[in-house]
Amino acid sequence: MLDRRLFLGVACSAASSPLITPVVFADAPGDRRLVVIILRGGLDGLGMVQPYGDRAFYSLRPGLAKRPGDGLTDLDGRFGLEASFDGLLPLWRSGELGFVHAVSTPYRDKRSHFDGQDLLENGNGASDGQLTRGRDGWLNRALAQIPGARADYAMAVGQSHMLLLHGDAPSGSWSPTNVMTLQNDERRLLSLLYAGDPLFESALQGANMLAGDGEASSRRETGATLAGYAAERLNGPARIAAFSLGGWDTHRRQQNAIRQPARQLADALTSLKKDLGRNWDNTVVLAMTEFGRTARENGSGGTDHGTGGVMILSGGAVRGGRIYGQWPGLGERDLYQNRDLVPTDDVRRWAAWALSAQFGLSRRALERDIFPGVDLGGPPGFMA
Repeated sequence: MLDRRLFLGVACSAASSPLITPVVFADAPGDRRLVVIILRGGLDGLGMVQPYGDRAFYSLRPGLAKRPGDGLTDLDGRFGLEASFDGLLPLWRSGELGFVHAVSTPYRDKRSHFDGQDLLENGNGASDGQLTRGRDGWLNRALAQIPGARADYAMAVGQSHMLLLHGDAPSGSWSPTNVMTLQNDERRLLSLLYAGDPLFESALQGANMLAGDGEASSRRETGATLAGYAAERLNGPARIAAFSLGGWDTHRRQQNAIRQPARQLADALTSLKKDLGRNWDNTVVLAMTEFGRTARENGSGGTDHGTGGVMILSGGAVRGGRIYGQWPGLGERDLYQNRDLVPTDDVRRWAAWALSAQFGLSRRALERDIFPGVDLGGPPGFMA
């Protein structure tokens, strides 16, 4: 009989469709889990978690700044959550969501999406956008340091390549596009070919879930579907997953532009909680972006590329309901280069402490190998 993997290759070639990537997440001993979400485009931390207690905020953003009870929900007497992000409030109120304000990578001044995202995912300490360690990612380097990890693949879920998982440790990516391009009869053929094969049958089922039911309206990736698929794997032997959500580059009409990505983020986090069930209690979710946005709104009702921003912490293993970080103020003399929120902490430090808490990585490994040049300092106290 014709080997079905060979036959699969012939069938997919005939259909002009690439082979489906095996889906295996990073396995590690124990019950603790980590999910990393990259928010591509530069999330406006000042717009999301608004510092309404800082009087200078309203002079900088006369059109975008809100007040508690009028487009803003008070969080702690100083900061409020903008109404587009109301889907996150249940997690905040249950103590499973927190924010770190005025953080960034060491990247400065050029404010390029490409350089900023590379630096965020690479994890080195360069300020000029140069990848001093080569094109590998900090999460890939962490895999080699986790005691007892059994990682055939660390998996990035979605359609975008993630430098975060590139490196010497085996990794791959998984996208619903491969199945989305197939016709119904081609999907049926693959189902017959994969039947009874634990690896390939499971991979196809996951792809179909991400791709939707075949209708055009169901073929779009959403936060809920990506998170649901990640949760399915994390409920098995997997302990680490990563994916990205885009749409955060809000140069124009920010109040309208932010609504869809905000909804995607809320869907992702709430779906992770729901689908992980009891495993949520041992999970940390880090949502990170390449840089913040300008303190001043621009003439188009949006904001431009900035520096200091916000990091999102979630999960049952997080001490939420708090705003972390040292607030630098928004007065004229407080701004970085008279335009941006000054970063008072390194976003890599918070990711490093999450890796330490979840997987027992040493300070030496974190400061030297995974995040070169970072100073961990004392524990920031965000773990429950």
